[in-house]
Amino acid sequence: MGVNRIRIAKDQADLVKALTASADTTGPFQTYADVIAFAAALGVKRRKRSSLGTIAKKEPAPIGLEIFVSRGYDALIKLLALVETKDAKILSTFDAKAEEERIHIFEEYANGGLQILRDELRGAVDYSERLLLVLNAQRFKQVVPEDDFDLSRFL
Repeated sequence: MGVNRIRIAKDQADLVKALTASADTTGPFQTYADVIAFAAALGVKRRKRSSLGTIAKKEPAPIGLEIFVSRGYDALIKLLALVETKDAKILSTFDAKAEEERIHIFEEYANGGLQILRDELRGAVDYSERLLLVLNAQRFKQVVPEDDFDLSRFL
């Protein structure tokens, strides 16, 4: 059994690099794995799952699964797979096919989340500030009763 890696779509590679803190950028995330895990959670929250298409071969290269495990994201990967398939067999640590399927589901949700982030962060100078606005908008989202007529959709 080979080492499994989390792949990133080539068209999302620049965004992932920009969101990661380095000497050249002031991104809000420490590692590529942090960006991918956040994007996957956002993809699930907004119900956006998208196939990868062309895979980035260079920076950022596919990330080893052990990086996600060391940062505690293995629970997120397993939970997403369990919710998506509704089959407990997907959690098997002895089944290589189950692990491949878990990774595939995680990659697609992460890609969907990166597409959402790309749209939300378009034109932003400071990604940290814009991400904070996105998170606050979600946190303080107002629930409008269905029987009331909502004029805010026309704004």
